[in-house]
Amino acid sequence: MSVVVIGVNHKTAPVKIREKIAFSPENLEKGLEEIGAIVKERVIVSTCNRTELYLGSSKNSISSHDISQWLARFFQIQEDSFQDFLYVHKQDAAVQHILRVVSGLDSLVLGEPQILGQVKDAHASALRAKATGPMLNKLMQYSFKVAKKVRTQTAIGANPVSVAYASVSLAKQIFAKLEEQTALLVGAGETIELVGRHLKAQHVGNIIVANRTLENAQRLADEFDGTAIRLESVAEHLPNADIVISSTAAPIPIIGKGSVERALKKRKHQPIFMVDIAIPRDIESEVGDLDDVYLYTVDDLESVIEENKKSRQDAANQAEKMVQLEVKDYMDWVRAQSQLQLICQYRTRAETHKQDVLEKALQQIQNGKSTEEALTFLAHTLTNKLSHNATVALNKAAKSGDLDTLETACKILDLTPIDNQRD
Repeated sequence: MSVVVIGVNHKTAPVKIREKIAFSPENLEKGLEEIGAIVKERVIVSTCNRTELYLGSSKNSISSHDISQWLARFFQIQEDSFQDFLYVHKQDAAVQHILRVVSGLDSLVLGEPQILGQVKDAHASALRAKATGPMLNKLMQYSFKVAKKVRTQTAIGANPVSVAYASVSLAKQIFAKLEEQTALLVGAGETIELVGRHLKAQHVGNIIVANRTLENAQRLADEFDGTAIRLESVAEHLPNADIVISSTAAPIPIIGKGSVERALKKRKHQPIFMVDIAIPRDIESEVGDLDDVYLYTVDDLESVIEENKKSRQDAANQAEKMVQLEVKDYMDWVRAQSQLQLICQYRTRAETHKQDVLEKALQQIQNGKSTEEALTFLAHTLTNKLSHNATVALNKAAKSGDLDTLETACKILDLTPIDNQRD
């Protein structure tokens, strides 16, 4: 049985290489179908940080050279334009790589949970395309179980290590239920977009997006089922905001102490959680002096993130040890599956003996022997044939003092060792 991973990721290839062999939702099904001519079981994982092919075969070895050539043909590019960036993992190393990926140990951000969902989606796509089989299905389900085990038994995903995630995590510490809160996001850049995604994932009650260009604000607001406003309207909406997270490129603060004071008065001094991610600042520093305001700057978040990175690394070291043990367990199962043909071989031999002796017994009846004589012949001969090899092996082991073989034979043949028999 053969398991292979071949691909590129953020560690081995720059974006200009990764984008050459990135699968889109539109060509993924075609890719799964075409590569089926080379290997029976396949799952394709393609994200902004990696393109990986998880391949399995119960019989034949898998040629990484064939896969590399296929990638070149599929994407209509020269093979040497990406070949040096490819990595290939086989057998134990392939299983270890997959377990590390789904557990967040191979991610750009250590411990990030998004990749687990992406691999699950990739497996689901392969299932719909009927591109998987017993080996990869077992491996995928096993990897998901390991990822859950890593996350529940270590702290690898417990602490935020991005500014966006840290902002939302701090908000969760301030408010018991984000479902009842309104978030005002100021800006429309990448960080604000990530903040919005994290807030939506936490089921925040309402999102307002403010930006100098209303069109850009509307784009994000539509993604988060929120409301878009112009930057000039921020002060008007501050009284409704329980959470304010700002990241613009404005040269001077756009949220002043006065506007926050007026908002607090209208809110009857219900607390406001504010995060200023911008440099230079979007929120006047004096806002932090107000009662009922929890103001964090990017420096505050960076210190939290740095500490959390150390915590995640400690958890990652623990997770790596867990993965090693899980790889062994899975490969033991794989090797056991490859031996299942022994069962088929044994039963085929027994069936052959049965047919041979049965034909002879029926022939005896046709030649005039009684049914009793034929059945006696059948039982005696079949018993001898089925027990012959085991009897020879037991006799040889007993004469040579091979206790290990004798012990194994007792387990397989359901015999009671002589030592344990009573007079």
